[in-house]
Amino acid sequence: MITDNPTTDTAADSAADRSVRVATPEDFAAIEAMYARARRLMAENGNPTQWADRFPLESTVRADIAEGRTRLLIDHAGPVESGTAESGPEAERILAVFVLCPGPDPSYAEIDGAWLDDDDYMAVHRVAASGLGPRAGRDCLDWAVRKYGNVRMDTHRNNRAMQHVLESCGFTRCGTITLVRREGDAERLAYQRHDRR
Repeated sequence: MITDNPTTDTAADSAADRSVRVATPEDFAAIEAMYARARRLMAENGNPTQWADRFPLESTVRADIAEGRTRLLIDHAGPVESGTAESGPEAERILAVFVLCPGPDPSYAEIDGAWLDDDDYMAVHRVAASGLGPRAGRDCLDWAVRKYGNVRMDTHRNNRAMQHVLESCGFTRCGTITLVRREGDAERLAYQRHDRR
């Protein structure tokens, strides 16, 4: 099984020395703000049902943080919004959030299509950006592939932006899956990238 090392790691090919760190309970408000922004952007771009007006649930976000699954893409490249704990040009900025879930993922057990392989994998879920820097989603996925080698992810058929990010990161569309813990609008496009080491 693939496990996570909770140390900070530098994201490659970034303009501003980006790194990934484990989220803490103190990051909850910033994470919720990124998810609210993502819901708004999805709705404005023809994808109003993937997260609707309530996903991810607050209880899920808190559990992800408490169980050490939530990661934040950060940099120190510029000023942060007013009202935050840090300020000044060297202050940490949170660029994106994503969640790591070691497989097997119950929603990935059955696929209309075929995964690239049946090897151990890390699933990435709940990716959202703050809007403070370009390519944040891509840097999150590149980091996960570099760290774990075999990564799976899913997205909604109407989430054209995430499909573009996945495909530009070298992920292969493998078919469709159905989310097991979701009522209504549960079909998702399934992606995988496996860089063999």
